[in-house]
Amino acid sequence: LGRPRRWPGKLHGDKGYDYRSCREAVRRRGMIARIARKGIESATHLGRHRYVIERCLEWVSRFRRLARRYERKASHYTGFLSLACALICYRRAVRLNLLTRNNPK
Repeated sequence: LGRPRRWPGKLHGDKGYDYRSCREAVRRRGMIARIARKGIESATHLGRHRYVIERCLEWVSRFRRLARRYERKASHYTGFLSLACALICYRRAVRLNLLTRNNPK
C-alpha cells in the first residue's frame, strides 16, 4: 500500500564493496555505483555522502536497548526504534530552536 517505491539514483560505498558482483547488482537495479576502487581511489571523496547515514546510525546506536537487541519480538523492537527516532528528532528540534521559533508569546 502507499506510493510506489523508487530506487535512488546513486549508491555510495567504500572499498569494502569493490567487487564485480556488487557493481553488477547495483547496475541491475538501475543505479549508478559510486564505489571507491581498491588501490586507486581514496574513500574520502565519498565521505560527505556517507556521513549522513553513519551519523544517523550512530545516534540510534546510543540507545542501549536497541544496540543490544533485548527484545525478542520484532514488533517490540520496532516500537522502541520508533520511540528512539522520535526522541532524536525532538532533541534535534530543541537544539536548533525549531519548537519555540513560531510560538507567539
